[in-house]
Amino acid sequence: MAHPRVLALVLAGGAGSRLELLTEHRAKAAVPVAGTHRMVDFALSNCAHSGISDVWVVVQFHPASLADHLANGRPWDLDRTSGGLMVLPPHRGTPREGWHTGTADSLWRNAELVRQHGPEVLLVMSSDAAYTLDLADVVEAHLDSGAEATMVTTRVDRQEASRYGVVEVEGAPSPTAPDGATSSGRVQRYEYKPQEPDSDVVTTEVFAFDPTRVLERLEGLAAAVRRGEDDAGDGDGGLGDLGHALLPQLVADGAARAHPQRGYWRDLGTVAAYWTAHQELLDLDPPLDLDDPAWPVLTRGGRRSAARVLAGARVENSLVSSGALVAGAVRGSVLSPGVVVEAGAEVVDSVLLPGARVLAGARVERTVVDDDVVVGRGASVGGSGDVALLGHAVRVEDGTHLPAGARLPAPEPGR
Repeated sequence: MAHPRVLALVLAGGAGSRLELLTEHRAKAAVPVAGTHRMVDFALSNCAHSGISDVWVVVQFHPASLADHLANGRPWDLDRTSGGLMVLPPHRGTPREGWHTGTADSLWRNAELVRQHGPEVLLVMSSDAAYTLDLADVVEAHLDSGAEATMVTTRVDRQEASRYGVVEVEGAPSPTAPDGATSSGRVQRYEYKPQEPDSDVVTTEVFAFDPTRVLERLEGLAAAVRRGEDDAGDGDGGLGDLGHALLPQLVADGAARAHPQRGYWRDLGTVAAYWTAHQELLDLDPPLDLDDPAWPVLTRGGRRSAARVLAGARVENSLVSSGALVAGAVRGSVLSPGVVVEAGAEVVDSVLLPGARVLAGARVERTVVDDDVVVGRGASVGGSGDVALLGHAVRVEDGTHLPAGARLPAPEPGR
């Protein structure tokens, strides 16, 4: 039996404003994860291991930071003569030209390319979550159901559900289902980022669509937006996100089904979630093994030498990447390539991105430190409470104290 023709559309064009300073100088999908990877690696690795060889990545904000990482797609076996990786930026010169206002808008603006490609199944996925998922299972379940849309779902803390598309699915979860698993079946209710969620079941922002029918729906919604019907899009003159109008319409018509995400899934789209994911990766038996022989998370290879841990240094329960130098104390932290922790410095429960330096006598606790930041001698950053965040290439002067939850530099008003 021939395999269905599948096209994966990885949406990597969001501004990533919830990550604050981490996305001022890079695309959200290019933000480092676990020292050695980037956010987009999870979606691309799932495509690679699922046998999906046609993958398009939609970019928009800071595209150069992502283009350098993607290169020709070789780490994910996408450097092919026919098909493979294609990067789609905003464009001019066609009726679909312009800046993308959301995920549904991105899909509509690239609809003609999708039609020309002619897939039987269109997979659309975000690039800001850590997880593994066999997309071939999603495709098979989608085709067997005959649905127009299949939503991959998981469970989250009810207090966090308002950040996502919240769904109610026919039937109850099996009492023997793994933690986080949800039931499959018809989606009978969908709310996009409700203030008071009625369910803890949410979409993971991985969808399988019938391309022909869903693109026709988008054309109808685009026409309604042009007529000034606010409920057809994001209310600001664009189609906005998939959750604004398309998914509610599909659910109202009984055309959407749920597919459970088995196992670990963690959104990385906020500073708190990003920090929490790194703490989870430090467990003795982490919920997601980046080097699982059966399903490794693939990434572009590094160009640095091995990490160096000098005499007198102390490293406990931490990830230390290539090119890092540790002469001080590191506990419960993730050090990216090229990080330096000098003698007498201490780093606790923190994430340090490439090139960050913590000088002698300084202390960094519960903080995400961006590229090339220097924490001066005897300075202290963070502590108990909210995670602190130091932006790109900041210099924290010697002896400075920045309390827990500090942001440096401060986000611009309205962000």
